Amino acid sequence: MEIIRQETRHVAGLRDDPSPDTARGVLRAMAAAAFHRWGTDGLAGRTVAIQGCGSVGFHLARGLAAGARLIVADVDPGRVRRTVEATGARAVDPEEVLSVEADVLAPCALGGILNAVTIPGLRVEIVAGAANNQLWEEGDGRRLSERGILYAPDYVANAGGVIGGCREILGWSAEEARRRIDRIYDTLLDVLRLSQAEGLPPHAAADRLAEQRLAALEAERRRR
Repeated sequence: MEIIRQETRHVAGLRDDPSPDTARGVLRAMAAAAFHRWGTDGLAGRTVAIQGCGSVGFHLARGLAAGARLIVADVDPGRVRRTVEATGARAVDPEEVLSVEADVLAPCALGGILNAVTIPGLRVEIVAGAANNQLWEEGDGRRLSERGILYAPDYVANAGGVIGGCREILGWSAEEARRRIDRIYDTLLDVLRLSQAEGLPPHAAADRLAEQRLAALEAERRRR
């Protein structure tokens, strides 16, 4: 980031680790998805399977540990051990985490893990995590919907780190950044309501909502 900053000022993350902000946003996305699916946004008593115990996955696990039952996996045994010791989670082999029975799956590792091979084996009701590009291809969002699995689009759920970076770019206070990260809850509910109303898979509804917002901003810019 420091090297990139030599070429452009549109860079954040030089001073602070964005992982806690990203995890906070994923927690808010999970809560919104839970409300949409179950009518309550509490995750106490729910089982959450976290794929990936890196910086974001670890903070996410700590945020959930107070009430949720956790299942965790990572290719790095040290990360798994740290997370288990901090949260009391149950560890499983990385090859198993996509097929364990849970309420929520939180992909926090590689992209492309939701695909025609893995989706039929999922035993969860909600997918909400921090990994980028979780869908392998466009049709995978519809495959999830056809299986009755509610998907929180990745770029909605994991936006907390980028939003937190606005403290550096736009000069927001920490309180303002937290407030905007917490609004991921409302944004995801907007996406899921649009998805339901229009009969779209959530990832397509998120794209449509983003396009509408960008068009509105462009129209405002032209009026000026």
